[in-house]
Order: sequence, then C-alpha cells, then structure tokens
Amino acid sequence: MARLTHLDESGHAHMVDISGKAVTRRVAVAEGRILMSADARQAIADGAVPKGDVLAAARLAGIMAAKKTADLIPLCHPLPLTSVSVDLVLEDGGVHASAAAATTFGTGVEMEAMTACSIALLTIYDMAKALDKAMRIEGIRLLSKHGGKSGDWHAPDA
Repeated sequence: MARLTHLDESGHAHMVDISGKAVTRRVAVAEGRILMSADARQAIADGAVPKGDVLAAARLAGIMAAKKTADLIPLCHPLPLTSVSVDLVLEDGGVHASAAAATTFGTGVEMEAMTACSIALLTIYDMAKALDKAMRIEGIRLLSKHGGKSGDWHAPDA
C-alpha cells in the first residue's frame, strides 16, 4: 500500500510540504445532484421559492466555498484560484451540479471543486427545504483532474 502523504513517520497528521513541487496549471471538475419532489423542482424552475433565486444563490455559494476550502478542511493548502465555475442544471427529479476549479500552483484543486459542488447543493437544500425536507444530496465525486505530477485522471465511468 502506498504511504499516506498526510501522515508523518509516527502516524501523526501534518500538512504536506509542497515547496518542491512544480508550479503547473491544475484543473479539477466535480459533480453531484440533489433529488427532490416535482413540486420543489418546479418552484425552483419557476423562480417561485420564497427565499429567492435558488440557483443564483447556490452558484455564488459554491464559488465562495471553493475560495474557503483551506479554512474548512484542515490539511488543505490555501490556493490562489484562477477560476471557479459552478453549473446547475434542472433535471428530472432535481438539480445536477458540476463545479470546476483551476489554479497555477504546486498542488491540485480537487478539494476546491468538490467543496464548491457540495456547498452549492447544500444551498439549494437550505433555500428549498420549506418545500421538501426530504431532499437528498448524492453522488458528489471527482470527475476529472488535469496537471501536476500525476497527470490527467478521469473517473472510470465519466
């Protein structure tokens, strides 16, 4: 089994030293979805949710979250993000979210993309929970990453 980079020789968690890593362009894309009732989905589509424009708020929340990832996940490095995008698409049964994060730095942006996706979906839940408390967030995962020492990676079924 490969050595876990966030553990030292004694098994204690630590932040990985990335000072020797090459600065390259790195991009990561994540996805997830929130499943909901037809009525809640229709209210979002119609702009009829009492709290306001659900998708606009969720998009901004996802972007803001990506910028705060190092504050939320203890061993993540603070990164100079060069771009973050969050796309939300209404689909049968709910909303599909995808988030992309990019940087030119010495470590990847996988956690930033997944954080953006997660928080966008949680924001949808928060704004529409009065309409459907049984909404379910699922399938948050990394779809792809590009750049860095390990090169490109794509989810097997993406």
